[in-house]
Amino acid sequence: MSGRTATRLAWSGAGLCLAMVTAFVVLWFLNRSTAVVLDYGTRRAVAILGLAGVPFAGVGAFVVARARGNAVGWICLAAGLLLTGSSLAGEYAAYALLTAPGSLPSGDAAAWLSNWTWLPAFTLIGVYLVLLFPDGRLLSRRWRPIAWVAGAGTGAAITFFAFFPGRLVSIPYATNPFGLESAAAVLEALSSGFFLVPLCMLAAGTSLILRFRRSRGEERQQLKWFASAGALAGSAYFLQTAFSLATGFIENPTAGGRVVQDVAVLTFYALPAAAGIAILKYRLYDIDVIINRTLVYGALSAALAVVYGMGVVGIGGALRSVTGGEGGNLAVAGSTLVVAALFRPLRDRIQGFIDRRFYRSKYDAATMLERFSTSLRDEVDLDSLTGELLAVVRQTMSPAHASVWLQTRPVRIGPDELAVTRSSEAVAP
Repeated sequence: MSGRTATRLAWSGAGLCLAMVTAFVVLWFLNRSTAVVLDYGTRRAVAILGLAGVPFAGVGAFVVARARGNAVGWICLAAGLLLTGSSLAGEYAAYALLTAPGSLPSGDAAAWLSNWTWLPAFTLIGVYLVLLFPDGRLLSRRWRPIAWVAGAGTGAAITFFAFFPGRLVSIPYATNPFGLESAAAVLEALSSGFFLVPLCMLAAGTSLILRFRRSRGEERQQLKWFASAGALAGSAYFLQTAFSLATGFIENPTAGGRVVQDVAVLTFYALPAAAGIAILKYRLYDIDVIINRTLVYGALSAALAVVYGMGVVGIGGALRSVTGGEGGNLAVAGSTLVVAALFRPLRDRIQGFIDRRFYRSKYDAATMLERFSTSLRDEVDLDSLTGELLAVVRQTMSPAHASVWLQTRPVRIGPDELAVTRSSEAVAP
């Protein structure tokens, strides 16, 4: 396939994804009166996930246009089309079967499509994108079995979801129009293939870790971008799952639980953004700053939340026992003031710890420069100052060659002008 053909095909796919998203949004609003809740989340979460197809398809089209030989672009494009298509088919089925029965044709077929098309999308993102990022090639031939097992497991799961008779697994209000009663036992056995995909995801994550350990330079920065986005999405998914199990959100959805779920799904958008930034090399080295700020402010937020909670619960309980139940507001106000007072010093301490533990060279350089700035105020000898400056440069920057040029400018003394043209050079090997 020529470069022009590949580019046109990729941008056509992105345009198709945008058109499907437009239709999906229209149907989603039309279905507001119908309480449609699929087994994998609320309609809001499904909407956020469906809209995620746009950034995936957009990033995929950009990557194909810039580096058409990189399989990551095609993977993102296909995943975006599948995500949006699955969500659109689900809303189409809801409108045709529940909101306005009989108003649209082939509602059962749309429900059938929505029942299984999300499976290959998650395999593409969770397995193949991770295995092939960033250059579109496997780390080595030894990882080929993982790709084959993931494909086989996904194929088996798709077969089960597509042809198992009775109610659809993902859309329980619709019946499978292509169900095979005679093959129910075989199809149920094939459903175990669904559990192979998470194992392949773990293996793909291991491959990414090994690739990162062997990488250098620009590739290492690319992997930092993608790994950070994956860690964010994975942590959010883990916390949302733990929250749902702890609070019984699945059986009794609450407003707070829906917010947590929406935030967890929104982190999914970080994956295409990070992949696009890394491959297209835009502001690539800013990732170290982002990781640093994430570590600092994540730890700071957790620490302040613990302090605030202990203040409200502990001090509030003590005050209520003393004042007879009227100390709650005082405890909240006091805890808020303590958190505000601790913000700056606690942030500085956490920043120092993170720099010492994870950014040692940067920390040593900053410490050395601070010491040099202190000695600069007291040093008057030019030769000594030049030697100290070169020593600082050697220790902080490790250059192959360093030199200092000093030149004094003409100085007006009285009516005459004294021109001094002295220049000097000090060289550090």
